[in-house]
Amino acid sequence: MRWSRLLILLLIVLVVAAAGISAVAPLKMFQDNEQLPWVQENITLGLDLRGGVHVVLEAEETAETEVTSDSMRKAKGIIEQRVNELGVAEPVIQVQGDKRLIVELAGIDDPEQAVADMIKPAYLEFKTPDGETALTGGELKDAQESRDPTSGRTTVNLTFTPEGTKKFAAITTQNVGRKIGIYLDGNLLQEPVVNEPIPSGKAEITGYSSLEEAHRMAILLRSGALPVKLQVLEKRSVGPQLGEDSLNSSVKAGIVGLVAILVFMAVYYRVPGLLANLALIIYTLLVLGVFIGIHAVMTLPGIAGFLLSLGIAVDANVIIFERIKEEIRSGKGLRPAIDAGFKRGFVAVFDANVTTLLVAAVLYYFGTAVFRGFAVTLSIGILASMFTAITMTRWMLHLVAGGYLVKNTKMYGA
Repeated sequence: MRWSRLLILLLIVLVVAAAGISAVAPLKMFQDNEQLPWVQENITLGLDLRGGVHVVLEAEETAETEVTSDSMRKAKGIIEQRVNELGVAEPVIQVQGDKRLIVELAGIDDPEQAVADMIKPAYLEFKTPDGETALTGGELKDAQESRDPTSGRTTVNLTFTPEGTKKFAAITTQNVGRKIGIYLDGNLLQEPVVNEPIPSGKAEITGYSSLEEAHRMAILLRSGALPVKLQVLEKRSVGPQLGEDSLNSSVKAGIVGLVAILVFMAVYYRVPGLLANLALIIYTLLVLGVFIGIHAVMTLPGIAGFLLSLGIAVDANVIIFERIKEEIRSGKGLRPAIDAGFKRGFVAVFDANVTTLLVAAVLYYFGTAVFRGFAVTLSIGILASMFTAITMTRWMLHLVAGGYLVKNTKMYGA
């Protein structure tokens, strides 16, 4: 019985060691390879780590266009469309105040060209099958998505200006049964088929798989019809070398902190501390695995959230171990003391973690992208620490105490 428990514990140690080596070996490429191929393949780095450009755009009112919340939303739709064409991973695009847009693009090779492409006037075109432009965005009055409550069919309803109505009537009359191409900035958005002449200036585009898809198309169409003049208020470039230095500093700080924690837990709490260290390594690998699995964008605030959750995981073990020491000193045996210690410590650990999760939820809901990254990594770390501290550590302590591998209570910090 004792040997079987010892073998199980050794197997856990070997598996964790192998997983740790496989994770640390590629991470060494942070310093050995400027292109960071393993990181690019598994972890998306944010602007502050990978480098890129931070741009503040401000809308200007003109004689033809008034800056409103709707026009800012349309401008945001155009910017998103163009940024997606640049192939930027996880761009940050958000409206700030009444007239400003904040755009953060990571990994941009030519920031000047990227900004120029973002703020050029949007141009919407309706083209015949022969490639001739029959209408432009200035002749489209509105575009709204809708869903038929009976059939569930989703559509985008177009409304044209008086001049656009005449042109659209002519193009649909001449091209019944053929496709009309809708282009934004020269890129094809959709090719609806003309079923019949449309003289009313109101058209319906069908064929969408969901209301969300129709909504995105309506925003793009409205954006082309109502462009907002944007000027660059601020442009700040973040060099990739600065990002790499920040990443390396963060990794080194994390390693130093983790080693210090492991040494303290082993010296002060002895056997429980060693098992907690093993659970802590499992926790670290688990969190990194989740980050890779959900394709999380890693930023400096995100790393801070992960390191903070690491401290919370240690704090949970400290609370529980102190309770176990108290139970042992009161005269209880090892297994009863472990059960009582976890039972008494669970309430404090649970309350502290739930409170932190609520704060993270508030940060995510009300905060900007930077705060959201911090909140996500912190929340993932807290959930993982709850699992490893309450489940893994307890199971391994029972494994050791139940098989009497270490019977001396002094080895449990008592």
